[in-house]
Amino acid sequence: MVAKTLFGFEEVLARELRHLGAQKVQIGNRMVSFYGDTGFMYKANLCLRTAIKILKPITSGRVRNEKDLYNFIQRTKWEEYLSNNDTFAIHATVNSTIFSHSHYISLKTKDAIVDQFRERTGERPSIELDHPDLAIDVHIQNDMCTVSLDSSGGSLHHRGYRTATNIAPINEVLAAGLLLLSGWDGQCDFLDPMCGSGTMAIEAAMIACNIPANLNRKEFAFEKWLDWDMDLFEKIEEACLNKTREFNHSIIGMDREYSAVRKANVNVENANLTDFIKIKEGDFFESNKEVEGPLHMVFNPPYDERLEINIEEFYSQIGDTLKKSYPGTNAWFITGNLEALKHVGLRPSRKIKVFNGKLESRLVKYEMYAGSKKAKFQNK
Repeated sequence: MVAKTLFGFEEVLARELRHLGAQKVQIGNRMVSFYGDTGFMYKANLCLRTAIKILKPITSGRVRNEKDLYNFIQRTKWEEYLSNNDTFAIHATVNSTIFSHSHYISLKTKDAIVDQFRERTGERPSIELDHPDLAIDVHIQNDMCTVSLDSSGGSLHHRGYRTATNIAPINEVLAAGLLLLSGWDGQCDFLDPMCGSGTMAIEAAMIACNIPANLNRKEFAFEKWLDWDMDLFEKIEEACLNKTREFNHSIIGMDREYSAVRKANVNVENANLTDFIKIKEGDFFESNKEVEGPLHMVFNPPYDERLEINIEEFYSQIGDTLKKSYPGTNAWFITGNLEALKHVGLRPSRKIKVFNGKLESRLVKYEMYAGSKKAKFQNK
């Protein structure tokens, strides 16, 4: 099988897969391949935090022209996956000098499938782009064509808890990936000081409590497959829920906009995490560290020119606030404005290249020591 992910999260996803029990895990570009049975496919969709989709390959072969492609698709016994009354959709990606248009590949694949049904039964399944019974993925790399079934359906970043959003909300998979890259494991207090709709705090709580990432998702594509095994899925879901753990620290989301606080609270309630997360109204630049001991901070400050802020002043305030008010804190944030980092006034201890959508960004870490850094190392 193949788990697709965002750039920069391949290693994180591979670790997740190995932890779940996947076999023969291999890292690729924005994807990780692995072996597992049907039950593991259900578990991967339910539990993986940094996967966008889980694809189940059903056939692969070489195609050198459109006739090859048509005949190759027709060799699959599609009645094993579809009936005349079902609907289907095709998503194609192409990286080839032979084929150049993914839409054309989709059309030829569709023709081959419906022609097969017409020849055998006199009827054909229908195309349904928005909510098909079967989602088919066709990938052509040079002359190698791989046909897979999309077991997820909609992107797995649609967790199911976020019904209220603000301007430029962070993708749930991106949020979870940033948290895991930052080393968040739920062993200390957590703060998102610019929480927006609460996504970072919610993902942090699910990681801390080992709650399956997609527990609140309404459905997966595999639930419409002909071999759907509801009893097996329910057993796997129950087993995963039995592995949740206690969390004895605080998770706080803060935002200076009341509308954001209200929306974040709605989403926290949707995720059934009100016992673990506190959302409050407040200005980070006027705040102080409120907990004893270490604090883990991850946030997504504004960096888009469409937002009405003075970037230079804003990022300077981030640095000043961390330095003056947050000793004993590992502070991480993502920015797509690489020039803005120059105004923080602190030296990051780590910079990790990631993408927010198509925007190249950096996840940066600032270690704010309690007392001077020099004293910290002298006492070791």
